[in-house]
Amino acid sequence: MKKQILIAGTGGFSKEVLCLITDLGRYDDVLGFIEPDFIIEKGDLPDQIMGKPILPYSQVDPEKHLVSIAIGDSIIRERAITQLPKGVEFITLIHPTAVVSEWVTLGEGSVVCAGTIITCDIKIGKHVQLNLNTTIGHDCVIGDFFTTAPNVNISGNCTFGNHVYFGTASSIKQGVSIIENVTIGMGAIVTRDITEPGVYIGIPAKPLKK
Repeated sequence: MKKQILIAGTGGFSKEVLCLITDLGRYDDVLGFIEPDFIIEKGDLPDQIMGKPILPYSQVDPEKHLVSIAIGDSIIRERAITQLPKGVEFITLIHPTAVVSEWVTLGEGSVVCAGTIITCDIKIGKHVQLNLNTTIGHDCVIGDFFTTAPNVNISGNCTFGNHVYFGTASSIKQGVSIIENVTIGMGAIVTRDITEPGVYIGIPAKPLKK
């Protein structure tokens, strides 16, 4: 039996994921959106989004459903995995206009949006979100729950830990490493290794003063 797709989350990115699935010709395969039961019970959500109903996590059946976690915040994205039934399969989605070479390893549950280019000898972790027009150069190693906003440019031979976020139109120099739990601000340019968690902004990117 063909499994139906459930989209976890009801924010803006969840709508974009439904658009991606539609562009793949699979709109009818989407059963709906899902949220934790306690959020559904509050009664603050609409009945449906873009023609699809919103259902509670408790209705997820690993035998019948595939799940795409369409939550922009990587910490909440990771938490959602623990809230869903054990054994659920996470679908990886690649937009038909994205260019992903055969020499790319892409972890389960990842989303690759329109216009993204991923070149060669690249290892990408689980539940990664690569937003519109992201480019990733050769030989990069990218951790789990990595996230880009649109128009991010990553040069070759870079290494990123888990939970790294790149804001819109940010860029990174070739060969740079970034530790886990780092946020790069919109338009920032990273020119050297980042060894401490935190938020980095500007050109060149420097820690945001508290």
